[in-house]
Amino acid sequence: MIYCGLQKEQCKVGIVKDIYLVHQYLWDLLLKDHMSGGHGNQSQHYAGTAFDVGQTLTTARRTALWNSANNSGIWYYVEPISLTPTWVHFDKRFGKPACSSGGFPQLKRGSVSNYVCIAQDDLNTLGYRTNGLDGIFGEATRNAVIAYQKAKGLTADGIVGCNTWRSLQEAVIATGPTSTTIS
Repeated sequence: MIYCGLQKEQCKVGIVKDIYLVHQYLWDLLLKDHMSGGHGNQSQHYAGTAFDVGQTLTTARRTALWNSANNSGIWYYVEPISLTPTWVHFDKRFGKPACSSGGFPQLKRGSVSNYVCIAQDDLNTLGYRTNGLDGIFGEATRNAVIAYQKAKGLTADGIVGCNTWRSLQEAVIATGPTSTTIS
């Protein structure tokens, strides 16, 4: 895994050595290993930028860090100390989730994001060709989505919304890497 653009043990700038950015995590782990189960269907860890920090701090300093993150008002979610007693987790999520319970955002023709890459990777893994993993929701991706939706009995509108995301994520769990998986 990449931390701060370097291997964790090489990153020696104070507390930053304990921080990982999920965008790096996403590219390094999710597109390579998301089919093995990982954090689960549409984990919030893949829906923005998340930090896990303070693993080397004392309890008092970790609590002060948690209070700072919690009181700042800039983080969407700060994990309760009781759930992460040896580190502090906080995150900022991007876009409105497609499902009311959270998860990835809705995607449609014209969308450009890392989430499009996730959908493209899922579709390619399942045999629905998107002409690559470029993060651009173009005609080939739309056609792959419609073909997948028709095959699964979903509304074939070419939009990756809540039901399509759930179906895609459930279908790729435990499929393992394929010839289209980024390593």
